[in-house]
Formats: sequence, C-alpha cells, structure tokens
Amino acid sequence: MGRKASSQGTPATAALTAAGVPFVLHPYTHDPSAASYGTEAADALGIDPERVFKTLMVHVEGRLAVGVVPVSGNLDLKAFAAALGAKRALMADPAAAERRTGYVLGGISPLGQRQSSPTVIDGSALALETMLVSGGRRGLDIEVAPADLLRLTGGITAAIGTAK
Repeated sequence: MGRKASSQGTPATAALTAAGVPFVLHPYTHDPSAASYGTEAADALGIDPERVFKTLMVHVEGRLAVGVVPVSGNLDLKAFAAALGAKRALMADPAAAERRTGYVLGGISPLGQRQSSPTVIDGSALALETMLVSGGRRGLDIEVAPADLLRLTGGITAAIGTAK
C-alpha cells in the first residue's frame, strides 16, 4: 500500500504522512441525500461494508470518546462503556462532536482530530489486512492497516460492534 499524493489533504492525511504510515485515499462523490454516510462510502467504493468503518463520538461519564465500528453494524453503547471502564455511554451531541474533532458529521476521522479522545476500535478490525475510515471530509475514505490506526490513535480494541 503506498501513499497517494493529491490535493485532498486533511488533518487525517497529514497525521498519516507525518507518521510515515502507508495509506491509500479513496475519494467518491458524496450524495447529500444519502441516509448513511458509512453505507454510502461502502456502496460508492464497491467495498465490503465490513471493511469500511464509521467513526462515532460518544459521551462517557463526562468525557468524549471515539468508537470505530463497521458500517455493516451498530455501536453497542454498553460494550463501549465497559471497554473504557464506565457504566454508561450515550451518543455525543453532533455539535459537540464537530467542535471536539474539527470535522463535520459524515467526515469525522479517528485521525487528526482537533482534540484527541480515548478511542475504541471494534475487534473485528484485527482480522483485516486493511480497513477504511473517514479521511476527514465527506466523500473521502482512507485505507490503512488496523495496527497503524491503533498506534496513531492510541486506541484499544474491544467487541463494541453489533450486527444491524
């Protein structure tokens, strides 16, 4: 997997480049009427939805955290809370997620966020050679090795995803 130079630089691609991590950009034309950003990306790119992950901001006992799960399923909030040693978790307010990350909804990447947050990546990612996450804007995904994503986010893995 090589780096693809382009004018599509975002804080996420800058973080990968600065760390010397190989990645591949996957741009696609975003449809503003799409019901699900993640499913839209998988469909537009023709990639198995179990390899395309969505980044979700979650409120856990007074702090924001990041959940990364396949677009083919949902985030299990109870399992997410447990992974961070908490009792409960709620989806974060969209405006709070945008302020914290510096990204817009549908373009929130686990990489290059304005303020870093504890990150939990669904354990299913470990079975993959590469996975796709948002590249920091709607219509751009980044393909990266799960181990590199874990290292750069300082994340942990846990079974936090559920089937739809």
